[in-house]
Amino acid sequence: MSELILLIVMFGLLFDYTNGFHDAANVVATVIATRVLAPLAAILLAGVLNTVGATQVSGVAKTITSGLIDPNGATPLMTLCAVVGAIGWNILTWYFGMPSSSSYALVGGLVGAAFIGGGAKLVLWGGVISKVVIPLVLSPIIGFALALFLMKLLLHFDKSKKHERTFGRLQLGSASLVALAHGFNDAQKSMAIITLGLFSGGLLASPEIPLWLILICALMMGLGTASGGMRIIRTVGFHITKISPVQGFATELSASAVILLASFLGMPLSSTQMIVGSVAGVGAAKSLKEVRWATAKKISVSWILTLPGSALLSGALYTLLSNFL
Repeated sequence: MSELILLIVMFGLLFDYTNGFHDAANVVATVIATRVLAPLAAILLAGVLNTVGATQVSGVAKTITSGLIDPNGATPLMTLCAVVGAIGWNILTWYFGMPSSSSYALVGGLVGAAFIGGGAKLVLWGGVISKVVIPLVLSPIIGFALALFLMKLLLHFDKSKKHERTFGRLQLGSASLVALAHGFNDAQKSMAIITLGLFSGGLLASPEIPLWLILICALMMGLGTASGGMRIIRTVGFHITKISPVQGFATELSASAVILLASFLGMPLSSTQMIVGSVAGVGAAKSLKEVRWATAKKISVSWILTLPGSALLSGALYTLLSNFL
């Protein structure tokens, strides 16, 4: 049992790290694409602000620990398989440069391992649908619409494009806000899954996140983000639409607003979906031809596959390991 708990902590922190470098694209792609910041400076800035954001606990942690599966029926093996399945999916999509969702990879891994290990009754389907499936469908649409509206508004008041330099400065603030929002939402999942493992192993009296775990996960998230993820940065920043500083500002402001709102509502939202949807929105605000829809379609396929793909990985791993442990 103690070995399993140790593995949960180790792989939970590894997931936190992969979440950081995998989702670094969401935080820095637009500010790099507009050349407001150099890649290294942007990644380091995002790493610091991700760490700060990750120290603030939101409702997302509660959703992961007790809103998707019954914590009293969870076992350390289920938790371990959930984390490893999510890491596997992160690495697979990173290799192919696909900005998939670390959030939904972890959720899929958790549901898959719980379903195989404890049956359908262990999964809280109402929570999965309301906190995961509905936001999964609606969040990129909301991000697209909000970014399109904001971009149209900015273009109306700046038809001469005389304020590009001003928007470049403003983009430093909006990119920082995205980094804080990402840490606020995404780091909660790693803290929560480790807490669930500690609780299921009897090392915690209740599924409440301890302070030491918050600090360690915040640091790992920041380190992961600081290590970058240039494959995905190229896809998000350069392969969907050409981004100017005003578009970058509109993208980041729209995405961060929705991510922060979702965090307070306890929804483990995909920052990947928000940024990509918002990037497409600012491109469409100029013209539908400005968006490379083939790339957007390819990304959408990876989103659709993430929940079942990570669930299958974690479920298969549980089946394999349960025969030996």
